[in-house]
Amino acid sequence: YLPWMDDPEVSLLDYAPGDTVVLVDGWQELVDAIDDLETQAISLREARQESGLIPGDMPLPYLTRDYLVDAIRQARSINLGNPPDAALAEQVMEGLGDLFLPGPRYAGELRVFLDHLKELSRPEQENVIVVSRQAERLAGLLQERVVGFRPTAGDDLVKMPSGEPVFVSGALAEGWILSTENSRVHLLTDAEIFGWKRPEPRRRRQPRPVAPESFYADLKPGDYVVHVEHGIGQFVGLDKRVLGGVEREYLQVTYGGGNVLYVPIHQADRMSRYIGVDDSPPALSRLGTPDWGRIKERTQQAVEEIARDLLDLYASREAVVGHAFPPDTPWQHELEASFPYVETEDQLRALAEVKEDMERPRPMDRLICGDVGYGKTEVALRAAFKAVMGGKQVAVLVPTTVLAQQHYDTFRLRLAAFPVEIEMLSRFRTRGQQDEVIDRLQGGTVDIVIGTHRLLSGDVAFHDLGLLIIDEEQRFGVTHKEQLKKMRTEVDVLTLTATPIPRTLWMSLTGVRDISVIDTAPEERLPVRTYVGRRNNDLIRDAVLRELDRGGQVFYVHNRVQTIYSEVARLKQVVPEATFAVGHGQMNEHELESVMARFGQGEIDVLVSTSIIEAGLDFPNANTLVVDRADRFGLSQLYQLRGRVGRSANRAFAYFFYPSRGAITPEARARLDTIDEYTDLGSGMNIAMRDLEIRGAGDILGLRQSGHISAVGFNLYTRMLAEAVRRVRSEREGGKPALEMGELPQEPITIDLPLPTYIPTDYVPDMALRIQLYRRMAELYTLEAVEEFGAELADRFGPLPPPVENLLFQLRVKQLAHHSRVSSIMAEGNQINVRLAGLAHVDRNSMQRQMGQGIRVSRTGIWLPRDLDDWRPLLIDVLSQLQSISPTET
Repeated sequence: YLPWMDDPEVSLLDYAPGDTVVLVDGWQELVDAIDDLETQAISLREARQESGLIPGDMPLPYLTRDYLVDAIRQARSINLGNPPDAALAEQVMEGLGDLFLPGPRYAGELRVFLDHLKELSRPEQENVIVVSRQAERLAGLLQERVVGFRPTAGDDLVKMPSGEPVFVSGALAEGWILSTENSRVHLLTDAEIFGWKRPEPRRRRQPRPVAPESFYADLKPGDYVVHVEHGIGQFVGLDKRVLGGVEREYLQVTYGGGNVLYVPIHQADRMSRYIGVDDSPPALSRLGTPDWGRIKERTQQAVEEIARDLLDLYASREAVVGHAFPPDTPWQHELEASFPYVETEDQLRALAEVKEDMERPRPMDRLICGDVGYGKTEVALRAAFKAVMGGKQVAVLVPTTVLAQQHYDTFRLRLAAFPVEIEMLSRFRTRGQQDEVIDRLQGGTVDIVIGTHRLLSGDVAFHDLGLLIIDEEQRFGVTHKEQLKKMRTEVDVLTLTATPIPRTLWMSLTGVRDISVIDTAPEERLPVRTYVGRRNNDLIRDAVLRELDRGGQVFYVHNRVQTIYSEVARLKQVVPEATFAVGHGQMNEHELESVMARFGQGEIDVLVSTSIIEAGLDFPNANTLVVDRADRFGLSQLYQLRGRVGRSANRAFAYFFYPSRGAITPEARARLDTIDEYTDLGSGMNIAMRDLEIRGAGDILGLRQSGHISAVGFNLYTRMLAEAVRRVRSEREGGKPALEMGELPQEPITIDLPLPTYIPTDYVPDMALRIQLYRRMAELYTLEAVEEFGAELADRFGPLPPPVENLLFQLRVKQLAHHSRVSSIMAEGNQINVRLAGLAHVDRNSMQRQMGQGIRVSRTGIWLPRDLDDWRPLLIDVLSQLQSISPTET
């Protein structure tokens, strides 16, 4: 519908400055893409015209090939690669742009190379540069063939003479030919001359920059919040207030009885979103009553107890003697080099931690936590291979039969080059096949076995089990977990989970449980485009055909076995061009195995299945997901289902449909709104905090803590646990715990300076972003972090306005005050009072002399004059001096 609103023939180049240089990477691919777009647009337009949605003379909302060529001709362009045809090559020479072409290959035939070089040396417009490790030798050979030739030094390539080859000692990956209207430049390297290629290191792309405050995108008006000192309230929003003639911005929170609290923005770290163990709203605290203090005291006793239990468990695990695996073998290096993708830094870190654990003499018990599709399986596979190289057997335990088959295929493919015996135990195997695998396990001829809970049966025994890998342990029952606990005391255990661990829980368990977090998306991964709405057959048809047109496949989830075949019949009427197959857990095992295999080989366009595809499946060619009756799924299920697509470099699409008629429940609407809102990579932390993380925390902390989590909220509970763990450990080690990132100081510092402190709406217009920035500011714990944050704001949003400069100054004051044991800094009349305890025992006359003129030291604090032109440097100087003075010195 764009042509109805504006002239469609406008491209990005129409808005570019006149001196823009356009790089065209692959003319043929570009032209093919334009042709495909036009074909699809014409087909879509004809369908819309037949249905009467658009007029017959409506133009296409796409640029034509001729328009694009004209636009590029008017800009300065450089074309990379071969032109599609001779006509376009002529257009290039007529001003369409400069042309880069690959150079000729000589494959070590030096006679042919030198003859060609001799010919290229004649025309005046030809320039030749030879970059080679054999440059001196090649120059000598050409000198023998060309009378009077003198090699030109390559010190200054800008001033090189035309028509004379220039020889440069060095190594480049490849050469090229650059054709312009007036000249041609040939760059020849060892790759063209000898066929040698400079070995390129495996490049590791830096992750795309993500705004750090995105981790704080969890607070919006109407949310329940927890303030450390005041308890549970309801967040209203930001409110600007003028106090004492100074304008400031506050976080406004309402409490029980209609009381309102205005939290200074520099104390935003003392407030977090409330998350309980279920969806029920919490009771609001009442300001000015002792109730909240009693609740915190009970919770504090509970976290002290669990901190001691966790540290006792960790100490007992350290005392157990297990098997220490040997260092990596050359075969392990070969396996890792054969990985077809570039590992993320998080993957490499997790793998290094796993290997270090395996080489230690105590049994490993490590949790690998990472979002769907972030590469946990590869870490597990390398750990399994290391165990086999150490002469031990490996068991891989997975929750579903389909996932067992997927892992079995993956392990066999990756380890095909090595003498490793891999087998599977699941209902995809007959009883006879299962008995044979069990016999070989006992005899030691099977190295790696992958299976469902069948692996935990009483008749399964191992010859020499060394490593147990558990995928999604929370999906196993209580009985199975008891058996797993017994195995943990004997062998190394590696647990994989896609349940994200919140930062606060991560901090509380650091050093208590071995956890590796993979939170960086693989290279070239794109977020999944998500659509939530009422069922629409036209949209289903468009989504399926678009995926099939680009050679992909589709998951269609219909979670009722009784009606799944009638749903397939309806889909065949909507998209008769596609081929369909059905997969669900009640099918015959051989039939289900066959369907999944055919889908994996690309023989099926659309797999119509129940939620059996939810856990861990990896089909990179399937990049469109359609979920029917999405209102019946839990939030974690919706998130896991969406994780089945978007596992390659292609853009993926997910459609979550609810019935075309009738209302859905408010809870279902909230779940669908959440999955629609959070579509960024790694957003599992945000969308599944309540549904996923609390359940994960239950496994780690135990159900007996759920009442305390409800009382104070999950975030505050885990922050208290983190502090308790550090405190208990320091008691046992005889030290004093330092304040760490994310840990709250026991008492807040009151700072009330006569300065306007806020982020103006014309500087950062979006309220949600301002809240995120305030919360991030409050958790800056060093002066260097404050300076870096100020530079970042100026880079992102422009020069800092005075209220923001004042806000950063206040943050600097806050940091210095923490390290000086200052309790408050208040403006009182024409003075500023810096209060701190212990001054009654200090030689105040000596401190007075040290502080300088105009500053008064009393029993309770230090008084600074406010009537100076700028009292701020003086306040910074006083706080800096206080850091070197101990208030308890007499």
